[in-house]
Amino acid sequence: MTATAPGPQEFVHPALFYSGKQQYVTGTVPFVLEGLAKEEPVAVAAPPDRLQLIKDQLGDQARRVHFVDMTQAGRNPGRIIPGVLRQFADAHTGGRVRIIGEPIWPGRSAVEYPACVQHEALINEAFTGRAVTILCPYDVDGLDQGVLRDAWATHPVVVAEGSETASAAYSPEAVVARYNQALPVPPAAQATSFEGSGQLTAVREFAVREGERLGLEGARLQDLQLAVAELTTNSVVHGAGDGTLRIWAEDKQVVCEVQDAGRLTDPLAGRRPPAPERPGGRGLLLVNHVADLVRIHIGEAGTTIRFYIGR
Repeated sequence: MTATAPGPQEFVHPALFYSGKQQYVTGTVPFVLEGLAKEEPVAVAAPPDRLQLIKDQLGDQARRVHFVDMTQAGRNPGRIIPGVLRQFADAHTGGRVRIIGEPIWPGRSAVEYPACVQHEALINEAFTGRAVTILCPYDVDGLDQGVLRDAWATHPVVVAEGSETASAAYSPEAVVARYNQALPVPPAAQATSFEGSGQLTAVREFAVREGERLGLEGARLQDLQLAVAELTTNSVVHGAGDGTLRIWAEDKQVVCEVQDAGRLTDPLAGRRPPAPERPGGRGLLLVNHVADLVRIHIGEAGTTIRFYIGR
């Protein structure tokens, strides 16, 4: 895949620009077969139709590959690093690991996209010093030019029509900062403030009542309750000690956010599996696990974390 063999602990992160099914197969299947020939663990995380294209070409070899439906496992982009990429790479630490990951496909919404492109940028920090190669396909026919420009900024190398080009636009930190966008609150949102641990129960009960009123039930209501509990506790324990919770309906989802005066300083918070010896560090990770989408804005006034739960 690369012109020169990567170093033993070098992370490799090319983007693959493809047009049509044949270019997709030509760009992905040799990458998989090369990994299998080298006895490298190989995973493919992509939309179902793309998975099927690769499976059809691999035939019996497909049984040696770990396939993941990215539209399910990665519907929340914040879940992809810990729940797809790191989960596979951390389970195979004996040598180089090879992954195809397609987190951005035609149909991703404008609301989802900032979290998607930040995910692509943060992969570079998450895997620094790891013997991992992650190839990220981009459908040039179905994605707009802005998405492709961002791919040049989040990947050090771009592969198109069989040729590799080093990206002069590569700047993942700038991408993370650029998509740290303010999150406007709709006027229909219901809000409540909280201060100190003594008010946490009341604010959680408020969220559950509103979630029920807006149409959540069963496991989805429990997901809302868990996410609110984690975020409000973080505001009290790790933030400024108080905050504001807002909740409203948006299309087929219930949207909830917690805003406080604390400043989240770790760009990989919620995307990095916590060290086993550490008792904490799982709050935002759990929110990413249960939510369909998580958006974060860090500003001068503090941090806003917004999550979406499908009804």
